[in-house]
Amino acid sequence: MERRLAAILAADVAGYSRLTERDEAGTLEALKSRRRNILAPLLTEHHGRIVKVMGDGVLVEFGSAVNAVRCAVDLQRRMDEANASLAEDRRILLRIGINLGDVIVEGGDLYGEGVNIAARLQAMAMPGGVCLSQTMVNHVRNKVKVQFEDLGEQKVKNMDRPVRVYRIAEMAGELAVPSASATENPTGPSIAVLPFVNLSGDAEQNYFSDGITEDILAGLSRFRQLFVIARNSSFRYRDQAVDVRQVARELGVRFVVEGSVRKAGTHLRVTVQLVEAATGNHLWAEKFDRELRDIFAVQDEITQSIVASIAGRIEAADRRRALRKGATDLTAYDLLLRGKHCLAQGSQQHVLEARAILQRSLELDPEYCEAYVALAETYFYEALSGWSPSPEAAAERLFELAQDAARLDDQNSGAHLCLAWGYWRIKGNYEMAEAQIEEAIALNPNDLDNYCFKGWLSTCAGNLEEGIWCSSQAIRRAPNLPDECLRTRVMAEYLLGRFEQAIVTFGRMVHPPVSLLGWVAACYAELDRAVEARAAAAEFRARARSEGTGPPDDDIASWRTYWAKCFPAREPASLERLFAGLRKAGLPV
Repeated sequence: MERRLAAILAADVAGYSRLTERDEAGTLEALKSRRRNILAPLLTEHHGRIVKVMGDGVLVEFGSAVNAVRCAVDLQRRMDEANASLAEDRRILLRIGINLGDVIVEGGDLYGEGVNIAARLQAMAMPGGVCLSQTMVNHVRNKVKVQFEDLGEQKVKNMDRPVRVYRIAEMAGELAVPSASATENPTGPSIAVLPFVNLSGDAEQNYFSDGITEDILAGLSRFRQLFVIARNSSFRYRDQAVDVRQVARELGVRFVVEGSVRKAGTHLRVTVQLVEAATGNHLWAEKFDRELRDIFAVQDEITQSIVASIAGRIEAADRRRALRKGATDLTAYDLLLRGKHCLAQGSQQHVLEARAILQRSLELDPEYCEAYVALAETYFYEALSGWSPSPEAAAERLFELAQDAARLDDQNSGAHLCLAWGYWRIKGNYEMAEAQIEEAIALNPNDLDNYCFKGWLSTCAGNLEEGIWCSSQAIRRAPNLPDECLRTRVMAEYLLGRFEQAIVTFGRMVHPPVSLLGWVAACYAELDRAVEARAAAAEFRARARSEGTGPPDDDIASWRTYWAKCFPAREPASLERLFAGLRKAGLPV
């Protein structure tokens, strides 16, 4: 084996499955022609070496960072020229990532961090675009005639430290959606984010309103079910009085986000609204008033809240649309939404109905990753239910479906979340579960479900402060849905001895699980508030009995088994700390 410094270019075809599904033979022939007539001559010209070809992807090594960037720019330009005469839904668009770093040479192949980062940058690139690492940009700045746009630090798989990512600005063919018919695309809704208007009266503050717009674009792009129009398309409408419906027609989108920023002294006000273009209806609007103690922290907070809210509102609007459709008009995407709607009801009947609907979705599109993830979630509900004939079999099926989803799309955050749960529940492997949930968060840091499970995993593992931090992150993304975020926070605060705070946290919940009443009883007992402890313990036992969620036998062994199931702590000492409080509250453990 040999180590060396190399510039690595990774490229793949955006929407390759869609292209081959429409015309497999034609797509393969077109791709071979592009490799033969465009890629090969450019690699000769820029002294690049093909390391490997992987289906629709290619990995190339260059001895010069400058040559790598020039080749990427020329490649995208030539691809754009070749696409000019084709219908938009038949164009072959490349995503390219370039990194300069150490590689390990073994035979003719390359491995190591340098290759891994290039592959991750490729996945971040827009179709028709190029993303680069800061190391690469540092080596080529002022040596190539392109402009670089800083996308900030991004979490990269299997890397302890984030990587600062740049894109080549204004690539001619860069698109965020594969076709102009995105408004009717069966695999997800499309959205454009218009540049936020700077109302500060100071043109120098444009950077701030642009920064919020770009952060929202980047955040929404992490939701794999959304088609997000690229910055260079939506920013054409800067400083224009626009008709949202006309913009939507021109960009081919169903939803538009618009907003404004007003910064005066130390005060900031951001307004934002989500519009359904066909009707002009405002689906969601919000106003954020903040003091600018830390301008970048405030920008992050506002962006995270906006992104999570928009994604949820779009799915809710699409669910309503899908539920109105007749049976003969349903697509795989509509069936996915119907399945999610059923699943949200939570009962055995609804979970099984959702499962049947999602299986129909996969019959229409056997490679629909989102449907695999949603189908896996039906088994998650079953595994946690009291009606499953075999919770372990349900958990195993979830794990199988999550693996299928990850094979179809390893950039899908939901697939990695399901894998994390499977490794934890089935394998008892905290390390693998943690690696998978970290990957899920890296792929989509705006999804509160990722933080909810990481908080649960951290609390079960005894990393209590991290559990509380995850809860805070989830709440920032969904301040109106605290129950999903606060359950493990109560547990973590109790185990840290913060009994008063745990009671306050419990009080913020709307529909807390019955078992959490036992934790609250333990909190009161530890605070020597005996009357309240007994009352909470009595309420817990009464509700557990009436709802059938407690153990069948009222003895210490049965109750210990119950609590161990409710809180499967990695270390027995954590359970014993709970048992100590429960005993003080008068509960049998």
